[in-house]
Amino acid sequence: MPEPATRPSYRTIRELSEDERPRERLLRHGPEVLSDAELVAIVLGSGLAGENVVDLARRILEQHGGLPGLVRADARTLQRLRGVGAAKAAQLAAAVELGRRVQRLVPEDRPHLGSPEAVYAYVAGRFVGRTKEQLLVLALDTRGRLLGTPAVLGGTVLSVAVRPAEVFREAVVLEATGVILVHNHPSGDPTPSADDIRVTKQLAEAGALLGIDLVDHVIVGLNRYVSMRREGIALR
Repeated sequence: MPEPATRPSYRTIRELSEDERPRERLLRHGPEVLSDAELVAIVLGSGLAGENVVDLARRILEQHGGLPGLVRADARTLQRLRGVGAAKAAQLAAAVELGRRVQRLVPEDRPHLGSPEAVYAYVAGRFVGRTKEQLLVLALDTRGRLLGTPAVLGGTVLSVAVRPAEVFREAVVLEATGVILVHNHPSGDPTPSADDIRVTKQLAEAGALLGIDLVDHVIVGLNRYVSMRREGIALR
């Protein structure tokens, strides 16, 4: 009597639940909730035998050191990866180039964040009614204009736990020359805490190693804010 066939050790996309499939997740929840691998998977479209498209996307990112490495890879380099032929390499390269062109499109329409007042006017509405701290990372070009959209890092009621790799990841991808950090104090008092100052100093040092200037750290309270740069705190 023949032995029953062994099921593969991986799951195909069809075997995933709808809320695990990248395309369905994007349509239901929006692109911002997807991981880097899920977004890459949507661009790729399909996987290969023994590796579904999400696993393929994860492997591509791992082999290139994440999004920064993938952005720097050209189509020829991508084709050397197992499972990435000319079509998939072209799709990835085209997606990256579209992102670059959008950044350059009508630069005068991008917010200029050259002062704490401009930063506060741009971000204040995002914090209304929030009971937990949230950190925004604003990547800037050489003229102080916003690149891309603010990267959002969540936190707890008392503090925002951040790692330099998370803070500067998007800025590296966007080839930013500077970043502005903004976070809220749900208490309403924007006075920097000892932790705020300590973490800001650490991030300023990490940014210097990457060639990215920490331009300012703005703390938003109830209808007021504090600019660390203007107060001469932590950035030097």
